[in-house]
Amino acid sequence: MSTILKNHKFITFLFLLQFLICQIHGIKSPFHPKDVLPLLPRQVSWPILNSLHSAVDIMPSFVGVASIEGNNTLEWKGACFYKNIAWLELNNKSQSQFGGGTLHIKVSNAHSWTCIDLYVFATPYRVTWDYYVLARSHTLEIKEWESQAELEYVKHKGISIFLMQAGMLGTLSALWDVLPLFTNTGWGENSNIGFLKKHMGASFEKRPLPWVTNLTTDDIHSGDFLAISKIRGRWGGFETLEKWVSGAYAGHSAVCLRDAEGKLWVGESGNENDKGEDVIALLPWEEWWEFELTKDNSNPHIALLPLHPNLRAKFNETAAWEYAKSMVGMPYGYHNLIFSWIDTIDGNYPSPLDANLVASVMTVWNHLQPAYASNMWNEALNKRLGTKNLSLADVLVEVEKRGSSFAKLLAIPEQDDWVYSDGKSTSCIAFILEMYKEAGLFGELASSIQVTEFTIKDAYSLKFFENNSSRLPKWCNADDNVNLPFCQIRGKYRMELPEYNTMDLYPYMNEKCPSMPPKYYRPEGC
Repeated sequence: MSTILKNHKFITFLFLLQFLICQIHGIKSPFHPKDVLPLLPRQVSWPILNSLHSAVDIMPSFVGVASIEGNNTLEWKGACFYKNIAWLELNNKSQSQFGGGTLHIKVSNAHSWTCIDLYVFATPYRVTWDYYVLARSHTLEIKEWESQAELEYVKHKGISIFLMQAGMLGTLSALWDVLPLFTNTGWGENSNIGFLKKHMGASFEKRPLPWVTNLTTDDIHSGDFLAISKIRGRWGGFETLEKWVSGAYAGHSAVCLRDAEGKLWVGESGNENDKGEDVIALLPWEEWWEFELTKDNSNPHIALLPLHPNLRAKFNETAAWEYAKSMVGMPYGYHNLIFSWIDTIDGNYPSPLDANLVASVMTVWNHLQPAYASNMWNEALNKRLGTKNLSLADVLVEVEKRGSSFAKLLAIPEQDDWVYSDGKSTSCIAFILEMYKEAGLFGELASSIQVTEFTIKDAYSLKFFENNSSRLPKWCNADDNVNLPFCQIRGKYRMELPEYNTMDLYPYMNEKCPSMPPKYYRPEGC
C-alpha cells in the first residue's frame, strides 16, 4: 500500500510540474496533464475530469465537409492535432457497381505526444468513425458506395466530418456523465440535478416536509394545468436533455377535466398502456394521483397551475371532452416532438449541436431503428417538403436539389392540421393546448396559432393562469416557507417556472423563437 501511495504522489507531482512547465514556457510537452489523469487515483482524477469536461462533450462538433479533389481542401483545428486537412478521392478499387472512395486526412501539430483525436464521418447513407494518434497522413477507405444516390451526393456534397472535441479521454468522461442520467438510482437523480444546475442554472432548493400536499380535489377545476418534472430513470434522463435544449423547467404535462357528474379526470398524452405503448389517456384523478405517489419511479415533481377565473368561465367543458375522447388511445406525438424545439436555422442548438449533427444522429438511428426513425422524423420531414415516403437519405438529397438546406427544413413550422399515418400527432403539451383551443381559450387567434410549435415553457408562460395568490386554494403551498404563484403538490425540490404566466397570445407565436442556454433569450414577437 505504501508503494502505491508513493507512486500516486509521484504521478501527482509530475502532473503538477508538467502543468507549470506548460504555463511558463508555452512549449509542446511530452504529455499533457489530461492525458495522464487515468494514472491518478480515482478520487483525484474524476473531480479533475469533471471540471474539465461535461456531459455535453459526448456530442461531436461539425468541422466541415471533405470534398473531391479539385474542390476546396478542408482545413481545421482539432482537439489534439492543431493543424488538419482533408479531401476526398473517388475511385473503384473494389471494381463494384458504384465504386468507392478514399478519405485523405493529414494531421499535425499535436499539443502533446500522448493525445488522441476521435472523429465521426457521415453521409446520409452511412456513419463511421476513426481516431488518430500519430502526426502523419491517414486514409479512410470506403470500398463501395451504397447506391447511385450516395455516389451523386458525395460528388457534390462530400463527406461530413465531426470532431469529438473533448478527445478520447474527455469523451469517456462525458459518457461517464451521460449514462447515469438514464439510470433509476440516486446516482442518476444527482446526475440529472447536477446537469440542470450546470447547464441551465436551475436551483433545486429543498422544500420543507411534507413533500406531498394534502390537497382537496374540490378545488381543482377543468382546464387546470399539471406541470411535471421527472429527475431519474429513463424519462428523467430524456426530460433533462429536453429541458436543456428548450429552456423548459418541466418535462411533461397533463390537464384536469370534470365530467357532467363532477368527477375529476386527468387527460395525458404519454401515458403508458398495458402493452407498454405511450398513448393519450383519460384517467380518473384517483388512479392517476395514486400512480404518481406510489408507482412512478422517476421521482416526479408536480405543480398544479390553476386557470385564471376569467378563462375558467370561458372554458367550454363539452367541447374539451369531445376533443379529449376523440384522441383517447392515439399514440403520443413523437412525429412533431423535436419540431416544437427547432424554430430557427441556428438559434436552437446549444453547442456543439447543429443541424449537421442532427442529420447525422438521424442517419445513425435510421440504420439502427428504421421504424422508430420513421415515426420520429421521416414523415414530418416529408410533410415539410410536400413529398411522401422519402427516406431520410432521399430527403437530404431532395433538399440539396432544391437549393435549400436541412437546417431550413427543420425550422419550417409544424401545422396542427397535419395528419400522419397513425393520425393527428400531439405531444403532451400539444394535446393540452389543442384542448384549450377547442374549449375556446384561444378565441379569434385559434386559426393563426399552431400549438404543435409550443414547448412546455411556451405553455406555462401563457397568461392563462391565476395571478392572485389570495385566490389559490388554502392547501396550496401551505407547508412551504416560500409563496409560489402556483401550487406544487409533490416533490422534494422547489419547482421553478421562469416567465410563468407572463405572455399574451399573438398570431404565429413560437414559430421563430431561439432557445439558447443558459439565458434562453426570446425576442419579442418571435
